[in-house]
Amino acid sequence: MADIIALVGSETLLGREVRDVFGESALGEQLRLLASDEDEEQVRIGHIGDTPAILNPLDPAEVEDAAVVILAGTPESTRVALESNPSGVVIDLTGAVEEDPEARVRAPQIETADYQPEYDGPQIAAHPAALAIALVLCRIHPSFPISRSIVHVFEPASERGKSGIDELQRQTVSLLSFQQLPKDVFAAQLSFNMLAKLGEEAKVQLHDVEERIDRHLATLLERADTGLPMPSIRLTQVPVFHGYSLSFWIEFEDAPDVNSIEEALCGDWIDVRSGDLEPPDNAGIAGQSGISVGAITPDRNDGNAIWLWLAADNLRLTAETAALIARETI
Repeated sequence: MADIIALVGSETLLGREVRDVFGESALGEQLRLLASDEDEEQVRIGHIGDTPAILNPLDPAEVEDAAVVILAGTPESTRVALESNPSGVVIDLTGAVEEDPEARVRAPQIETADYQPEYDGPQIAAHPAALAIALVLCRIHPSFPISRSIVHVFEPASERGKSGIDELQRQTVSLLSFQQLPKDVFAAQLSFNMLAKLGEEAKVQLHDVEERIDRHLATLLERADTGLPMPSIRLTQVPVFHGYSLSFWIEFEDAPDVNSIEEALCGDWIDVRSGDLEPPDNAGIAGQSGISVGAITPDRNDGNAIWLWLAADNLRLTAETAALIARETI
């Protein structure tokens, strides 16, 4: 019997994306779908790729013997899964095990061939924004040394899961019908608005997410061992349902031309929109692998700097990271 991959939280937005990505390969045949609750009376039907599959209630026994356990659900389902003391490798997509000293931040997309993963503790899929930034900077820096960089990260509602998307949708409807706005997730008006800080009652604060991106990015850049300077990052919550957008300002010791930058970026995981092609956007990137970059232009006020625009499907990128880690262990 093939090794089992238990997906905890298979009904969440992130869980659905994992099902889609794993369903594109033989990994889908090894998925055991577990919901975020333990309701034994409830039977649900989902899909792994195009294949119908049953979403089973969360049973610790279903987690304990799995070769790989993927955490993509609620804090409560994560607690139940971890308390079952799974014997297999734990892949955390939620940040729930961030404080575990044995946990390791992972991004196989940029890890060198000689990197030796440690499986003594949980494997944390790198934050998608940290991964996107690392992919760009680590691809450019070896050929064209970077002096400093600044990245503006525009976060979608889907990073807060289905509740974030639902609240943005309800806020928009409420605004257009002159009704009171729901503010359970963001604790502020996000619809038709951009937020540098969420309300005090928000379940997750932007500065905490920003610090997590910083931590993950610092780990990835140190592992790349290129001597690349840590960029400055600013996170903004934007009123879009899905997909990250990132704006880069990169200053070089000696700026190359745009064509050279495009050539340096080309390769696995990066789609370069060069020439007259439309720059990527968060709507168009939905369901696409890796990241897409474009609108690479010189800074008219600094001859050694360029601007670059990036879009990435945050859920897809995280699910792809999970698939790469799972393949290492199966």
